[in-house]
Amino acid sequence: PTTPLPSVPQRSPGERPEGPAAGRERRLRVVLRVRPLTCTETRRGDRRVVHSLGDDTVHVSAARHDAAFGFSAVFDVGASQEAVFEGSGMRQLVELAIDGFSCTVFAFGQTGSGKTYTLMGPLAQSETRPAAPGLMQRSFACLLEQSQSRGSDLALSASYLEIYNEQVRDLLSPGPPCALPLRWSKTCGFYVENQLRVDFESLEAIADLLLQGSQRRRTSAHALNRHSSRSHALLITPPTWVPQPSACPSKQGTLCFVDLAGSERVKETGSSGELSVEANSINRSLLALGHCISLLAKPRGKRTHIPYRDSKLTQLLARSLGGSGVTLMVACISPSSRCLSETLSTLHYASRARRVTTRPLANRASREKLLRTLEEEIHALQLENLSLRQQLCLPRVPTRSAEVSGTPPRAGAWPGWGGRYGPAGLHHSPLEGQLPSEGAPAWPSLYGLLRDFVVENEQLR
Repeated sequence: PTTPLPSVPQRSPGERPEGPAAGRERRLRVVLRVRPLTCTETRRGDRRVVHSLGDDTVHVSAARHDAAFGFSAVFDVGASQEAVFEGSGMRQLVELAIDGFSCTVFAFGQTGSGKTYTLMGPLAQSETRPAAPGLMQRSFACLLEQSQSRGSDLALSASYLEIYNEQVRDLLSPGPPCALPLRWSKTCGFYVENQLRVDFESLEAIADLLLQGSQRRRTSAHALNRHSSRSHALLITPPTWVPQPSACPSKQGTLCFVDLAGSERVKETGSSGELSVEANSINRSLLALGHCISLLAKPRGKRTHIPYRDSKLTQLLARSLGGSGVTLMVACISPSSRCLSETLSTLHYASRARRVTTRPLANRASREKLLRTLEEEIHALQLENLSLRQQLCLPRVPTRSAEVSGTPPRAGAWPGWGGRYGPAGLHHSPLEGQLPSEGAPAWPSLYGLLRDFVVENEQLR
């Protein structure tokens, strides 16, 4: 079941959308960031050919090139990381992710244009904390802030992947990176199988996670960048509300950050051998992404087949670009006259992306899936509590229904209640009258059963 954006009248939790009016069309939000000239460019005498006009428009002035480009927001060379976060609409995107929408932020631009700096800040190998946090860290701080302000428990976890030479690799799993299979399903589209997901509850924990992943990401040095990313990196965070007794099915939003490898000309970077192979793989995937964006920019009635399967990158971004997600594109460019060709290419690329429209819909877990998850959690707690009783030499109390077996109960088969130990010893079952009668709603009782097993588990520990 899905629900449209908040601006559209709400439906009942189990109602599915009917027709194109269920989710209102929304354009991709595209913002532009212009980095300052580097010391090398200044010493070389490069001219600045990109100027902000102050009304979300930039002007490119060079020989045989005189054009203006408009975007949702433009951040000139003096813009701070905080200004980019607030002005790009990231705070609203985080709130949409909490409300169950699939939200994606991806940075695009020439190699050395400041994409990784914008997303992650100055994460160098020797630094343990960034001096100027990027969009990622500020978004996680906003997630934790929203969790506290709403007074509800928000479960936070993250997975960190890279696409290197058309292979999807996990940056958080122990051992050498190995290729993970990319699958497709009718319910969730393309997804990565067997990816590791790490839970976190603080900014320090997510900073360590980012540092660990960035250190394992494939990078190399060439003529244009001393620390060039040779892969596309994806950090996926699914914020999920912990269900309450009488709540509707929980929301399943995602917040995905995509740091694209820089587009580059092999001749200018001086790449050869393995670097040349990496550059060709990067350019092919970016070309496939640009082709998909060009087709998606056409009116819906004139669109042909969108070739998402042309690369792993377009498969993973399929839902964000042309599906039911909310997407923010951060285009990063250099103002140097030496980079004029790549700068114009990025500006045209971003201009086409502004014409892409999606129909955002919130994702909600089905009732059956939530019931199955609760039953599996209860069964796991039963087994752990039984083990704890044996270690504490406490008497084993017979279960209410069947003995605990090695497999979780099927939907509708209620887990037994083996009593509960408090500080004063064995208490009677608090759920004696709470088990649902036939035809009664199962959700509140299942949640209550889970809650009491958790309390008993803590007391036994």
